Amino acid sequence: MSETSDPKTLTEAVDALADRFRSLPQSRLLGAVPGHPSRAAAGLELARWLAAAAQAAEAARADGGAAGGPPRELPEAGAFAVGDQLAVVGHDLAAALAALPGDAAVALPDGAVAAGTVRGLAVRRLTEVSAVL
Repeated sequence: MSETSDPKTLTEAVDALADRFRSLPQSRLLGAVPGHPSRAAAGLELARWLAAAAQAAEAARADGGAAGGPPRELPEAGAFAVGDQLAVVGHDLAAALAALPGDAAVALPDGAVAAGTVRGLAVRRLTEVSAVL
């Protein structure tokens, strides 16, 4: 998958994974997966990363990323809310990235990367979590 996947690819990946989480029964949501105590925990971790990336992209659009402090953490709202949380923050990220040129620097916690690369990283993370469901 290209690191500069188009915005439609990101929203499609977000929608597909959110729908999968929404359709999982409680037993599967709470079942452990490698690296996480549950599928819901894996989804929440991904949602928190997407939220942080969206906040960084919004900061880059507003002021070149100079302002702002640490990202606000997405709260844990329960296993059944993970699909909705993924959908909301994933669409926020897609909208924030769409407002930036593909080469605009976005200050992620691990370092600044181009907006197009952030989109590709998000799609890859969505795909990885989808694979463990």
